[in-house]
Amino acid sequence: MFSIQPSTTDTQITRRHSVRAYKSDPVSSELLRHLLEMAAHAPSTTNSQPWKSYVLTGDSLKNLTHAVCTAFDTEPDKHHAEYPYYPDPPLEPYLSRRRKIGQNMYRLLDIAREDREKRRLQQRRNLEFFGAPAGILFTIHRQLPAINLIDYGAFFQTLMLSAKSHALDTCLQAYWSDYHRIIRDILPITPDEVVIAGMAIGYADPAAPVNQLITEREPVSSFATFLN
Repeated sequence: MFSIQPSTTDTQITRRHSVRAYKSDPVSSELLRHLLEMAAHAPSTTNSQPWKSYVLTGDSLKNLTHAVCTAFDTEPDKHHAEYPYYPDPPLEPYLSRRRKIGQNMYRLLDIAREDREKRRLQQRRNLEFFGAPAGILFTIHRQLPAINLIDYGAFFQTLMLSAKSHALDTCLQAYWSDYHRIIRDILPITPDEVVIAGMAIGYADPAAPVNQLITEREPVSSFATFLN
């Protein structure tokens, strides 16, 4: 049987996972700039390069997280994304997969299903970039078609793999899009831009139980058809 030895790139791909607790060690602006430079080499439709990012560290990070966490605490259920990121009505098998990762995460955090306050506080951690020393918010021009989101997917993956190659970890967060109105009050985002995601980036805290969460992946046979 033909055997394929994993390449260095293969190893980085399989080692990457969403990290939800970070050490306080800073990430230099030079390294963050380099990661974005690498991400910009991702393929894009007709070289449109639709990505735009806002990189936050230091006081800028603290000011934004304080503002959105205040909104989270005082205005529950009043903030929503400009696009749907879950199907309505829910669709299988995607709903079951989402539920399973939630169950596994809360089990690692020792948070019971009925403990709504602890679940609320864990959700709030999203808006603190999970304690990461750097956060990035991403926007796209609202008149661009959905095909350009494919470009963004390639951009995100390239950015996260580049980060991993520099011993950094990441967590891509759609939840930031809910708070676009607060974000617009703080960052120089134009009316033409839609906030689509945020990303925590930093050095993983190896002692945090939540960082043991590794999602299961479906086998190739479940999603690929080979035609000869």
